[in-house]
Formats: sequence, C-alpha cells, structure tokens
Amino acid sequence: MTGSTPGFSRRTLLRTSALGLVAGPALAACSSNDGPGLVRQRPVLTHGVAVGDPRSDGALIWARADRSAKLIVETSSTESFTNVKKFTGPLLTPASDGTGRIRINGLPAGEQVHYRVTLESDEGGVSEPITGVFRTVPTGAADIRLQWSGDVVGQGYGINPDLGGMKIFSTMAARDPHLFLHSGDSIYADNPVKESVTLPDGRIWRNIVSEAKSAPAQTLQQYRGNYAYNLTDQNYLRFNTSVAQVVQWDDHETVNNWYPGGLVSQTKGYTERNMDTLAGRAWQAFHEWMPVEPKEAVDGRLYRKISYGPLLDIFVLDMRTYKDLNDANDGPEGRILGPAQTKWLIDGLSDSQATWKIVANDLPLGLVVKDGEQPDKTAFEGPANGDPGAPSGRETEIAQVLSAIKANRVTDVVWLTADVHYTAAHHYSPERASFTDFDEFWEFVSGPLNAGAFGPNPLDATFGPEAVFVHAPTAQNSSPLDAFQHFGEVLIDGKSRELTVNLCDAAGSVLFSQRLEPTVR
Repeated sequence: MTGSTPGFSRRTLLRTSALGLVAGPALAACSSNDGPGLVRQRPVLTHGVAVGDPRSDGALIWARADRSAKLIVETSSTESFTNVKKFTGPLLTPASDGTGRIRINGLPAGEQVHYRVTLESDEGGVSEPITGVFRTVPTGAADIRLQWSGDVVGQGYGINPDLGGMKIFSTMAARDPHLFLHSGDSIYADNPVKESVTLPDGRIWRNIVSEAKSAPAQTLQQYRGNYAYNLTDQNYLRFNTSVAQVVQWDDHETVNNWYPGGLVSQTKGYTERNMDTLAGRAWQAFHEWMPVEPKEAVDGRLYRKISYGPLLDIFVLDMRTYKDLNDANDGPEGRILGPAQTKWLIDGLSDSQATWKIVANDLPLGLVVKDGEQPDKTAFEGPANGDPGAPSGRETEIAQVLSAIKANRVTDVVWLTADVHYTAAHHYSPERASFTDFDEFWEFVSGPLNAGAFGPNPLDATFGPEAVFVHAPTAQNSSPLDAFQHFGEVLIDGKSRELTVNLCDAAGSVLFSQRLEPTVR
C-alpha cells in the first residue's frame, strides 16, 4: 500500500497534503514507445482507498489523487484478478481536493470481491495500484460480523509512532468484519495535535504532527487536512482496504457540541464563530473524504437505510443537523431528529422485513451528556436532559419513535452508539421508566478508537435504562495508553438468527457479551 510519496519526507508529505494536492515527482521511466529523455508522469493515490455503503451487487469505492486523474476500479473473484471487470470513474480534480468515488455494480451477491484501484492521467500515466477486498450484501440468510465505534484522534492523542500508530484498526481488521459502522467523530477538527503530551503521571505521549492539525480547523483546507492526517496511519489505511464502511457524523467533524444556530465560545479563539458557517465547510470536507455519497441519503446529506440481506437493516441517523439549541432541551417538545427524519425512522422500522433492525444513533438515548461549552452548564448534547419524569424537550421525539415501534409491533430493534468515550450495555425497560409506552430494548455504547477516555455518565430515568455493563476510566481524559479504547462487534448467526453483541478493548479481548434471541414470527 502506498504510505508516502517517494521524494518527500513523511513530515513534508503531511504538511503539503494537508494544504491541498501534493505535486508528485516523476515516478515512472519512459516506456519503449516514448522518445529519448521523455518521462511520463504517473499520478499517485495519496491516502489509500476505502469502500462504503455496500449493496448486493457492489459498493462505493473512494480514492484521492495527487493531480487531475481518472479513477479506475477493477474487480475479480480471485486475488490473481482473473476475469476482471473494469469500471471507469470520474475525473478527480483539485475542486474536490483530489477525492472522488464511484459506485460499482453488477457483482454477485454475498461474495468476497477483490478490487484494484488505479489512476490514469491525461498524459497517459498510470498510478501504482492499491488492492483490497470487501463483501457484497447477501440475498439469503448468512452469518454477519459488524463492528462499530467512533472517536479518532481526539483530545490531542494523535498517531503515536512509539506504539506503531492506531493499532486498534489492525485488531479490528484481524477479526475479518463484513461491515464497519463508524459512529461519528471521525476527526477532531477542533483538537490540535502537538508533538508530545505530558500525562499526569509523567509519561510522554508522542504524536506525528501536520500543519492542518496544529490549530483548530476553521477553513475548508484545515477540515480537509484533518482527514488527510488520519489517513497517514498505516493501520487505518489497511483497515480501509479490508471492509466496507457505513459512516455517520457527530460534532467534532465541525466543532465540539455544535448545533444549528450556535456560536463557538469566545474563549476558544476562533475567528469564525458561526457554527452554521463552520458546519458548511465541515460538511463539504466530510463528504469529500469519506466513502459516502450524499445523493444516496434521504436528505442529500446523511441519514439513510443500509439493507444487509434478510437478517439485517441498519438505520443511520443524523442527530446533529436537525436538533434544536442545546440550552432548549427542557420544554414541552424538542427536536433531535426533526419531524421528517422521525417519520422516516418510524416508517422504515415499521416496513422492515429484516429479522434485526439496528438503529445507529450517534448520540446515546438515556445518558445525560451536558454541553460543557455553555456557561450555565444546564445545556445538553443528546436527548436526555436529566429530568427523570415524563418525556420533555428532545425526549419527546424519542418517545414518539419508541411508542410507534410498540404500536406497529416492530420487533428485534437494537441501538448502537458511541460519543461518550467508554463502552457500556444499557437495557431499557418500561418497568423502570417514567414513560411506559414502549417495549424493552438494548442500547450498546462503544469507543473511543483513538482518543481520550471519559465517563461514565449518569442515566436519565425517563425511559428506564439500566447500565448492565460499563468499562470506563476513573480519571477523566485517560490517554490511549490506559486500556480504555474500545470497539463493539455484532454477530448474527445465519442459521439460528441469534444476535450477539461483544464489547471489546483495543487488544480484541471481549469485555462483555450479550446474546439476543430473535422474536419468533
């Protein structure tokens, strides 16, 4: 895999790629058809490749070029690339920071696909290839291994060369997942990375650094540079070649605790404080650098359903774009999804014929997460507002969804989330709740992937949650050296249709496991 560009030092590559397209050197000698002394410039795939939103006949393939070049994808059922199928993608140009994607289709369902990505320049140069594998969605009942987590390069903990980088991605890849759900905070645009961090006990955490990660992101180029930085980690690059992803966003893709209409605190030193302006730039960079196609989302942004055969539907939520002010979460009604997304979720769950319905909620339902950026400390990030009584504020939309699930006899709904930087298993029951018009369900929390660890947060009793399992540090902002980095894993048995959730640490040890039986229908 291409990890750096010949002729550039690693630090120089990080700095230049963060600012835009790097000008690659001449990488290939002239062919026998070239005249004497002529050199054909070869484009370079600068930040690996990635696969997104798979279907039964294909998936999205993402890549980035160092200059204007056409994206070419070849697929085969074998590693030797016999019987190749070729797809010609778009021209990757500086207008999109060299990034682009193509949806490949016409492939067999439920199969492992070998793919090879190259670039072709206008001058005829062809890049070195990058190869990978992914699985198409099965059309029949089959075993499924889904992983999920979030929070990458947060709290100043970046790519540590002493540890070999973000090794958790290699741990996850070794378990051969079929699908990865990235639950948000895929970058920390507001968290600079310094060359070293001195921990409370005197240990030193070292970081690889880049210009784009030296200050909070405010410009489009800085947002782009945050994604570029993360994709210089070899573990992350290899992981991206081995599994299809379903990505969503949270707050740090823009700025901590962002919400529509908000202003960044004056104490943060931003020259652009309007969160809507920052979110527009963040939105563009996210959709340029992640393997997701906006036009395939319901709203042209993010929320969407991923059907993964007869055993699984995944409902990917956007709990940032449509929510109301963080300091308004205590009235008789509120917004966390907005009316259109709420209706879409209710209708989608009610119409789903899949055995299991996973709701990917980027904010936990019952954890009280305060917006610490607010001076009065009474604002809240998610649905929960600390009032254990009847639903109020944003909880009213969650109550609406839960009541509809019960009324429409929707079974086997599991919620997966991240955000709070620890891992936990929450069981919700009307027997413990102030609001009782719903069926019991599970919500599983995982993270962070490479960030400071926190928690645990208090639970709001409105929907009757119980923390059945929690793995969190006692000291806040515990470094990744302290074994509180996590990912979750969902296993669905193709024969029994049982669903098992494993909560794992960065070494792959299973800390907690919960098996759920499907409802007999």
